Amino acid sequence: MMQSIISIARQNFYESLLNSVLTIDHSGVPSNADKNNRLSIKLSKGIAKKLGCKNISERLAGQKSGNEFEKICADYIESIFLKLLHMRPGQWEIKCTGGRQRLAIAEYEQYSHLLELDKAARENPQLAAALGSDYAITPDITISRAPEKDSVINALQNIVDEKIARLTGIRRVNSSLPILHASVSCKWTIRSDRAQNSRSEGLNLVRNRKGKLPHIMVVTAEPTPNRIASLALGTGDIDCVYHFALNELLATCCEEGLEDAQAMLSTMIEGKRLRDISDLPMDLIV
Repeated sequence: MMQSIISIARQNFYESLLNSVLTIDHSGVPSNADKNNRLSIKLSKGIAKKLGCKNISERLAGQKSGNEFEKICADYIESIFLKLLHMRPGQWEIKCTGGRQRLAIAEYEQYSHLLELDKAARENPQLAAALGSDYAITPDITISRAPEKDSVINALQNIVDEKIARLTGIRRVNSSLPILHASVSCKWTIRSDRAQNSRSEGLNLVRNRKGKLPHIMVVTAEPTPNRIASLALGTGDIDCVYHFALNELLATCCEEGLEDAQAMLSTMIEGKRLRDISDLPMDLIV
């Protein structure tokens, strides 16, 4: 049986990780493990073994490992999503923003008003104090769709004319700004502060939009179920958390007899709060 595109992309995803951010140090501890947590070390070792990790080197600095993980995730998403255009037609762009531009989100149609809000806040200290940073949104990866020409919309029959539907952002005659379809936050590991950052960003995407709410997704390589749960459990601010190697994590828990960890993972999976990286591109076409 011919191997599927997603299976091949998942393998390529791991090859990229193994050549950069996923390494084992000279003490035998994988780079996504918490050195001070025995469960984290045990689980990360099991995952690394199943993925064929043999790269012995010190872990990258935190910022560099995060940036590498974001880029590899973006390449993985693009390699699959752009092959699904028969299910989700349109002109799509996947960008790895790296969270470096404080108001990069304002280049999208639903959030373009944030530029004016930021300008007003800079000119008015009282307004800035009232707003805080609730409008500052810095996604790691964005997936967006360009607005369509009327000739495309009317390709099969006359859907729109120059007098009707003059406010919708999908028509290029109304707006040239891309429409944000999804925001993906990438967390190589999860600590309590990082979990809250992802939640805050998700809530800001919900609160500050004018129009369609984009998908709000998180990808992580965190090995410990409790830390994944700190981000995955709950509703409203994040669509779903995607683990970079969920199948391998489940298998390691089973092999090591870690019943509590298995139970926690099952709770998140059955509650539709945790999925594998292979599910992410398919969820994007919904």
